[in-house]
Amino acid sequence: MKADALRGHLDALLLATLDGKALHGYAIIEALQERSGGALDLPTGTVYPALRRLERAGYVQSTWSTVGGRQRRTYRLTPTGQQTLQAERKAWQEFTSAIEGVLKAPAQA
Repeated sequence: MKADALRGHLDALLLATLDGKALHGYAIIEALQERSGGALDLPTGTVYPALRRLERAGYVQSTWSTVGGRQRRTYRLTPTGQQTLQAERKAWQEFTSAIEGVLKAPAQA
């Protein structure tokens, strides 16, 4: 999938990936790839800056932990992030419904 297609949707994708669980950065990348059937293979240079931006905005919080002897930053949604995710989901449903209405083939008479 082209990176341009994700423009404006990356934050919502990251928030949705963190819904109900705490993950470290690479696990987020893997989850995005798995949940998209391989269509989303985002580079770390895209994901980590977005996670830092979401943290500065108060949508996610991070903590350091040691996993397998390595320090990893684990991210989780904040209550504000959960509210933002719900709003993003609603906006996405409205958007896709409107676009589907336009793109759907007209009924044959």
